[in-house]
Amino acid sequence: MQHQDHTTRFTQLSSRRDLLRTAGAAGLALATGAAWAQGASGWPSKPVNLIVPFPAGGGTDAFARPLAAQFSKSTGKTLVIDNRGGAGGTVGASAAAKAPADGYNLFMGGVHHVIAPSMYPRLDYDIEKDFIPLALLAKVPQVLVVNPRNVTVSDFRQFMELVKANPAKLNYASAGAGTSHHLAGELFKLQTGTFITHIPYRGAGPALQDLIAGNVDMLFDGLGSSAAHIKGGRIRALMVSGASRNPAFPDVPCAAELGLPDYTVSTWYGLWAPKGTPADVQARIVEEMRKLGNAEEIKTIWAGNGAEFGQLSQADFQKMVSGEVKRWAQVVKASGARLE
Repeated sequence: MQHQDHTTRFTQLSSRRDLLRTAGAAGLALATGAAWAQGASGWPSKPVNLIVPFPAGGGTDAFARPLAAQFSKSTGKTLVIDNRGGAGGTVGASAAAKAPADGYNLFMGGVHHVIAPSMYPRLDYDIEKDFIPLALLAKVPQVLVVNPRNVTVSDFRQFMELVKANPAKLNYASAGAGTSHHLAGELFKLQTGTFITHIPYRGAGPALQDLIAGNVDMLFDGLGSSAAHIKGGRIRALMVSGASRNPAFPDVPCAAELGLPDYTVSTWYGLWAPKGTPADVQARIVEEMRKLGNAEEIKTIWAGNGAEFGQLSQADFQKMVSGEVKRWAQVVKASGARLE
């Protein structure tokens, strides 16, 4: 009888321990789940660093800074613009690839970074392997702009006559060797059979300022950074790339109507995170970017710059990046473009 009492008591104690263990495990699971949920829903809980791989004043800045202002309004936290120019945007990209993957270090790159693998043989990062694509932020056509004092023509036909009559005497600026500005110029030369001297700068901002000052003759620029200067009469737009005119500049003819149907060059800007950024935080960032893209302030600024906000999923953005890497590799090979 006594043995039975001990057995019964032992069984009861074991059952209680099992219940406590089960309850503890369930509590831990709930706490862990809550922590993960809080991690995603709590983003951002502090300022977010956005590496912009070009000097201030360029095309990337034309979109990064309005986004930063809207981000602050939307979240109450600061999106810190961290300009790190150099080597056609690859210096900033390298730094971003090595930044902590915690959701508080982001990278705003673009078309330049899908060209770079074909131009820079020793990059210490891989745009497709070391980054997680988050969102296509802006897409805008390239525009051929000239300094009206240096290039005294009124339209594209006169421009072509001038260029063909003066091979190698005219020059064009770029944001650096291997950038979209450079390759847009090389593609133009390839398709028109002309020769224009390339002058690389450390970013689109300095290149644009020297164009305005008359130190260079022309620039193949993203419409976003040139828009205000075109409207102000400081530079003259002769052509936008692609098959249709841009709604923001309806008087500027497009490449297709000027006899260049294959001159389809667009400047685009995207948002990446370093590889290893938690999936739930990625989702929260994507959600916030989609919200910013729908804000009236952003829509107005983008429209004024002749741009559209991307609506691609993360997967489609990754496919776009991979396709662009292959496309620009072909242009680099065909044009013979190289670092200078």
